[in-house]
Amino acid sequence: MLDFPVSPGLRVTVAESRPVPVPAEPRIAPAGARQLADIVRPGMRVTIAFTDATRACPDEWLIGRLFGELETLGVKDDSITLLCATGLHRPMTPAERAAKLGAKLSRHGRIVDHRAQDPAALVSLGEIDGLPVVVDRQCLETDVLIATGVVEPHQYAGYSGGAKTVVIGCGGEATIQATHSAAMLDQPGTRLGNIAGNPFQRFVRVAGARIGLDYAVNVVLNDAGQMLLGASGEPAAVHDALVAQARAIYEVGVERPAHLALAGVPAPKAANLYQASRAATYLALADRTPLLPGAPIVLTAAIPEGAGQGAGERRFYEMLAQAQSPAALIERLRRDGFPAGAQRAYILAQALADHPVIVAGAQHPGVVRACHMHAAADVPAGLALAEELARRHFGIAAPQQLDLLVVPDALLTLPHLA
Repeated sequence: MLDFPVSPGLRVTVAESRPVPVPAEPRIAPAGARQLADIVRPGMRVTIAFTDATRACPDEWLIGRLFGELETLGVKDDSITLLCATGLHRPMTPAERAAKLGAKLSRHGRIVDHRAQDPAALVSLGEIDGLPVVVDRQCLETDVLIATGVVEPHQYAGYSGGAKTVVIGCGGEATIQATHSAAMLDQPGTRLGNIAGNPFQRFVRVAGARIGLDYAVNVVLNDAGQMLLGASGEPAAVHDALVAQARAIYEVGVERPAHLALAGVPAPKAANLYQASRAATYLALADRTPLLPGAPIVLTAAIPEGAGQGAGERRFYEMLAQAQSPAALIERLRRDGFPAGAQRAYILAQALADHPVIVAGAQHPGVVRACHMHAAADVPAGLALAEELARRHFGIAAPQQLDLLVVPDALLTLPHLA
């Protein structure tokens, strides 16, 4: 990230996830009491809910492995439906589907996209803790329901994976809106990296059981997208096993608080501002954040899709672009509520209320500025602006040094003050 001269006025600290050897052969360890052979019988209909283009999950390998196991257990390929868990994001393009599933699987005759806003595609299963459980009917019109997923830090669930692919990714708009409301997101347990006492995570687990999610296959990746760990079995057992190991990889201590930060955003999250902005909120709103109040954050993200093209992404942009200021937006959304998708605007506004955000290398600088952020042509220009803003905010003149925190992958690293 710093393949250019850095200002002598910056003292650099790099926070990276802990290196773990990449296994020569990927391995999926069993978790929980039941494995696929305990669930599947010959001739059964199977639905595999898999992650969409916004998730860097090795679904080609995972689903290919599942097809092999299911064939051994007497399930024919034409009895398997692949359900893409789009949530409120747009459907994948043919090219994205081919990249996600590979040439062979992307031609499978039964691939469907979840439609969160289509009443005909949804079924209501009542409420849990006052929150509606609405899910794609394909999850119910099957004998066995399987989910793939990646276990990585998540702003609301603590860590993604487990039943989230089905409950949220295949959830109706009513479920997505209720779980992403201010009432849920303002609860102290709903936060990045937290599992115990997290009401969002509790809902995902209980709703997954009600929907009938039988089996999950999840992985932990490094910042190059290589698989480090994997587990399969009962969804909660899989999630617990991998979260325990993921913490030791992703959560790292930082000795000094930072006056400014440079946050790398990897693909596919760098595709649009909705996804890329996660990096700023992960740093700014983390428990024991290493950022000093007012510290500018530079994001490296080309955002070729601008704000994003799905319903949620459009709402995110509209909320921010129409707001007088981040503080005014927070006040209005807490008072009036907001539709699903706009929760990213709500969370980002909280970060922007304390931290200027600069997006370096954005292909749509006008979109960035409309969302109350700064646009810079490249990383050196972004850092120069961040240093200027930081010196002005903290009243520290050159040549006195500022502390710069560099997080090469800000979505797979959770730095905190040691």
